[in-house]
Amino acid sequence: MIIMNDYLDSIKKMNIGKVEENVLLKKYTTYCSGGTARCVVYPKNVEMLIKLIKFIKNNNIKYKIIGNGSNLLFSDKIYDGVLIKLSEFNEVKFISKNKVRVGAGYSLIKLSLLTAKKGLTGLEFASGIPGSVGGAVFMNAGAYKSDMGYVVETVKVLTPELNVINLVNGEMDFHYRSSFLQKHPGYVCLEVVLELKVGKREAIESLIKERKKRRIESQPLDYPSAGSVFRNPPDNYAGKLIEDIGMKGMKKGGAMISDKHANFVINYKDATSSDIKYLIDLAHDKVLKEYGIDMKIEQEFVNWE
Repeated sequence: MIIMNDYLDSIKKMNIGKVEENVLLKKYTTYCSGGTARCVVYPKNVEMLIKLIKFIKNNNIKYKIIGNGSNLLFSDKIYDGVLIKLSEFNEVKFISKNKVRVGAGYSLIKLSLLTAKKGLTGLEFASGIPGSVGGAVFMNAGAYKSDMGYVVETVKVLTPELNVINLVNGEMDFHYRSSFLQKHPGYVCLEVVLELKVGKREAIESLIKERKKRRIESQPLDYPSAGSVFRNPPDNYAGKLIEDIGMKGMKKGGAMISDKHANFVINYKDATSSDIKYLIDLAHDKVLKEYGIDMKIEQEFVNWE
């Protein structure tokens, strides 16, 4: 393994794209917490991404590809490796009256509003999900009894062998908050083709507006969070279980289990990631002890080892 300064210099000389050093991770996650990343790289295109990953693998460098950080909790430690952000993969093209091709780095909320303006229905569920398109495919993000699995036609991915291939919907193995990409580390979502339906713009935008109003009333959107912490167990609600064990409103440092919705942990005052994780772990363990329910955590813990 080469030393950190050597590989940073090498990456800069490769002209892959923008390189940022010693970045505060709170800028890159919706929790607004975490330590420092030694390096964040924004590849300009697929060719440059492949070049970067080859270099990283050849030199045994730690790395992670991130989207908008809406489902990540980085530790408070230094991330001593390379974070790859696909913000430049942001092209959108309507390829037929009801199909759109979109880069993995494009904002999911922005896409849902854009398709609504075009009179296309199917992405209304995504209008409040603050992730990237690639992250949404990876997580099979969803809401209101719909998810990405209902609208994805094909996904262009980079394989662990650094080949570019297309996977059709059936190959993506979409299930509740799960996909092929989660189960096969090393595959990277590059671009997606979504198949939507032609609808009425006024009705679509009205539904989006109504759901936004409902979210504002029921969720703590005025504080940093990563959305729902736990998946709802079958025939139950994670928020209700956490509330029933008396943890609603509980604080640890600058973190709090929201007193508006108990399935949200919010950063109400400069919380550390350790504060946030403490509350998540405690809620999980107390519900397990009290009800025997092993709630599944939706967020990914990064750099805690």
